[in-house]
Amino acid sequence: MSDAELLELLRELVEIESPTYSPGVRAVAERMGRELERLGADVRLLEGDHLVADLPGRGEPLLVLGHCDTVWPNGTLSELPFRVEDGKAYGPGVYDMKACLVLALAAVEQAGPDRRGVRVFLTADEERGSVTAREAMHEATAGVAAALVVEPTGPRGGLKTARKGVGRFVLSIGGRPAHSGTNPADGISAIEEVAHQVLALHGLTDHERGVTVNVGVVAGGTTENVVAAAAEARFDIRVPSEADRDAVDGALAGLRSHVEGTSLELSGAWTRPPLERSAGSDKLFAKAREYGLGLGLDLVEGSSGGGSDGNLVGALGVPVLDGLGVEGGGAHARHEHVLLASLPVRAQLLARMLQDPGL
Repeated sequence: MSDAELLELLRELVEIESPTYSPGVRAVAERMGRELERLGADVRLLEGDHLVADLPGRGEPLLVLGHCDTVWPNGTLSELPFRVEDGKAYGPGVYDMKACLVLALAAVEQAGPDRRGVRVFLTADEERGSVTAREAMHEATAGVAAALVVEPTGPRGGLKTARKGVGRFVLSIGGRPAHSGTNPADGISAIEEVAHQVLALHGLTDHERGVTVNVGVVAGGTTENVVAAAAEARFDIRVPSEADRDAVDGALAGLRSHVEGTSLELSGAWTRPPLERSAGSDKLFAKAREYGLGLGLDLVEGSSGGGSDGNLVGALGVPVLDGLGVEGGGAHARHEHVLLASLPVRAQLLARMLQDPGL
């Protein structure tokens, strides 16, 4: 595809609004499926609108991971239409990750018939933790040599060999209601207890280890003159390793009430395991850096506090290299944009990875 055709496909994908669990996700998958079939792929659209496509080639296949959903609700396009300005393309989902999908297609095409076998897996609900994709993704890893994730690049265009694990939890607190003026002593304040628990949860943050706990939502009570009978704290946890996850699990299990008579109930789960740096990811990065130098890219290795499908595949023992998508910025923000000049060169980088018989 020419640069003009790639840009037109990018515009088309961005203008298919695809918030998670909307019909647009399937429309993006179907559009990608048609392009992959044009390149000779055997394409299947699975239950849940996940797409898997197999392209023939030499040796064990390489798994290319991406997703078709975005965080932007339907109607955003009318406020933030697709546009190109000063070498940048703007629009909802253009960076995360419509341009990365275009890049993946360009790379497969450029790799040509002498490439490795390629399996493309596009998730329908990555922005919600790939909840419905787990089983299909597990099946897609069968027999692959490595996974190459076309999420956007890291800072300074770097690649990612590690990502933090992610947990989302709710701490529900029970108390006892009472009139705050006539008989406050009969009440047990769940809001007083949630204040203690917020401090305890934030106290689990350890920036040196890379562990963060953030209580992002607190709710409770009914009105000002009633001692609160219930409250809750919703919080996010990020950990760099399984050992840190186990330590945090122990701390959560050890939470105790401070206000006599209140009760605590913890719910939620770890939505993504940590993707830890490994010998396999080191090898993949070394190859990418070698190819990058030949393309004028001085690639650096890094990690990310955010999760991706690479976390899930890495937990299955598959070597992962992440951040092989486009350069840009503003993911999930109104100024989300792609540096268009990065699309062809980053596609060449991925194409060379797909041609490498030693990965």
